[in-house]
Parts: sequence; structure tokens; C-alpha cells
Amino acid sequence: MTVTTLNPQPIYALHGVAKTYNQGANEIRAVREVDLTIDEGEFLVVVGPSGSGKTTLLQLLGGLDRPTAGEIKFEGRDMARLKDGELSDLRLRTLGFIFQQFNLIPTLTAVQNVEVALAPRKFSAHARHERAQWLLESVGLAARADHVPGRLSGGEQQRVAIARALANEPRVLLADEPTGNLDSTTGEEIIALLMSLSAERQQTIVVITHDTAIAARARRQLRMRDGELLVPEDENVLETISTERS
Repeated sequence: MTVTTLNPQPIYALHGVAKTYNQGANEIRAVREVDLTIDEGEFLVVVGPSGSGKTTLLQLLGGLDRPTAGEIKFEGRDMARLKDGELSDLRLRTLGFIFQQFNLIPTLTAVQNVEVALAPRKFSAHARHERAQWLLESVGLAARADHVPGRLSGGEQQRVAIARALANEPRVLLADEPTGNLDSTTGEEIIALLMSLSAERQQTIVVITHDTAIAARARRQLRMRDGELLVPEDENVLETISTERS
């Protein structure tokens, strides 16, 4: 009997990725020669101080920006070679975004904020409402579905934002400082929720943060400074760095 070992390709493969901005006569090298692989279902944290390049790296992973050099392959497709419409479709159908600012519509209830994200799916109004309710339940917020953001705590608003990011069943969640506006206890609860989503759903999640305590909870952590990844990908060690917010 022959046993075949499957080696699935990573969901992301970055080779020599760089991003440079021109600011007047100055050249800012935000990301420098990054090589990185991210496996499907992985929970990865990138940690670094303000100006380290981690937000730029997340924008590149999310197709919100294009690299100046190198290639970013998503499931084998070079994102740098995709047309604008193809990138837009990838973001809509395959990627979910969570931000430090919750970006909820203040006049809509929690469930309505999630329903808005479902509009492109052409669901009926009833189906959108039912799915939005289910998503809020999955993040522990079913009881607050009819509250507007102003009547929700910061942690509750971020849970709504996570439910919204999950609305279109993305393959990847990209979280930009998701605990930046929360106290430490609530922040730990949000990270625990994201980790449980990754474990239970095999959801690929990439989190960037300035907080080494948050990063220490992840199985895999990478450190950035001055646009470079300073810790080898297979190393699970973080040195003490500045906790300056980005």
C-alpha cells in the first residue's frame, strides 16, 4: 500500500516583498525584502512599534496596496499581477478586515451593521437578517443585536466588527490593531475570540499589534522593525520591544 503525503501550498507566499513611498525628495522604505509564508488555518501575530512597517505589510496582504518589488502569492496567484477589479473581488469575497477604529455606522443597530456587509451576496432581506443574527450569536453578542453602537461598549463594538468581517465567509481575516482602543482585559477577550475562531473554523487570521503581551498568546509570532522581519518564521521567541502604539 502506498501512502501519499500531501503538502498543501501555503495560503500566502511572499518573496522579496518591498514597499517604497516617495515623500518629496525622501524615499521611505516601509517594507524591505520580506519573505514569508502563511498556512491555511494559521493564527499569526506580527508585532512591532509605530513605523515598523506592520500596517503596510497588512495592507499588502489585503490587496489594499501593491508592492514596489517582489511577489505576493495568494493561493498561488500573484496579487501584484491582478487587475484592480480582480483585487476588489478578492477583497470582497475572500478577505475580511478588522480595524482599530470599529467603523460601525452609528445610526444602525448591531444586526443592521452586519446586514450591510451581506448586501453584495444578493440574499433576501429575511436571509440577511437571519445570517446577521447568527453571526452576532457566534461572537457572543446575540443579546445586543438591536443596540446601536453608542449603546455598546468598546469590546462589544469590536465583536460587531468581527461579525461583520465574517459576513461573507472570508478565507482570511486581517486585523489591524484590533485591541488598540480597548482596555487590557477586553483586549485579551477579543484576542481569545479570534483564536477560538481560528481553531474552530480553521480560519486564517493575521493580527498586527504593538502589544507584546497580546502577541505572546499566539503560537506563531513575527517581529518587525524598520520594515524588516527580525525573527525567523519558525522561531517562537519575542524580544522586548517598544509598546508605542501604531
